[in-house]
Amino acid sequence: MNKINEFIEKIKGLNKKVVFPEGEDERILKASSELLKEKIVFPILIGKKEKIFELGKNIGIDNITQIEIIEVENSEYFPEFVNRYCEKRKNISKNVSEKIVRKPLIFGGLMVDTGKCDSMVAGASNTTASVIQAASLTIGYPEGIKTPSSFFIMALPNEKIYFFADCAVNICPDENQLAEIGITTGINYKKLMEEEPKIAFLSFSTKGSASHPAVEKVQKAVKIAKERNNTFDIDGELQVDAAINEDVAKRKIKDFSPVAGKANVLIFPDLNAGNIGYKITQYLGNAEAYGPILQGFAKPVSDLSRGAKVKDIIITTVITCLMS
Repeated sequence: MNKINEFIEKIKGLNKKVVFPEGEDERILKASSELLKEKIVFPILIGKKEKIFELGKNIGIDNITQIEIIEVENSEYFPEFVNRYCEKRKNISKNVSEKIVRKPLIFGGLMVDTGKCDSMVAGASNTTASVIQAASLTIGYPEGIKTPSSFFIMALPNEKIYFFADCAVNICPDENQLAEIGITTGINYKKLMEEEPKIAFLSFSTKGSASHPAVEKVQKAVKIAKERNNTFDIDGELQVDAAINEDVAKRKIKDFSPVAGKANVLIFPDLNAGNIGYKITQYLGNAEAYGPILQGFAKPVSDLSRGAKVKDIIITTVITCLMS
């Protein structure tokens, strides 16, 4: 059984609810039908009921009447959410709040914020920036975290699993943001994999083998991450071979490292490195790449590629719900 199948079996019976703000998207509807049919999670769609029912009929969805559909302005939650949004954004009027809460992404975020559902998955027809902004305005961030980011689950042919971050959101994070990305990815690795993360902050240098401001940024990030979290094994700066290959690590590193050669979480110094790294691993290493999965929010919300297929939506939903 591969890791995604394990995740699916793990989530069955947990009665998780996930809201899809883009309920009128054909792919979302197909994925929701499958998620409900297989008893994986309970999907909630935001959109016009008449339009969703018509679409469901046209594409052959046979359980459309069993899927919960919410029309924002007719929802019993609307007055509560307007007040809630006013509380969270104290500088806006009730009239402005009503206009904002009508937006499906905002309404969906408030469903997660208020505990009406466990997570939100969006992005099939909205940009990543829009999904992140909506989550920031409604769900917010946990204490000590200010940086939304993302990770990929990379499943190699030899069955090894690595988490790569950040490969989709932060173009050039500073040392504080990089430290937060490392800690947040470690937390999610532990939640999903149920084992301790070994977090390697990557560079073109290993333990001072090169000198450059880009190296110094990673060194500072490692120091900050260790100060903020003393329970995870964190090390760097490390070249990728020293991070994942024990023989190389022994040759390159003189002092003891709890991470070198054993890393399972790889933190890239910027988006150039992260995006290139995961795609090389995917296409040349024949790895399965699951993601990007958004992280860093107080409650789970995740983004989809606008080219996402039904299978991608189902997998992203499963992973996101397991983070709740």
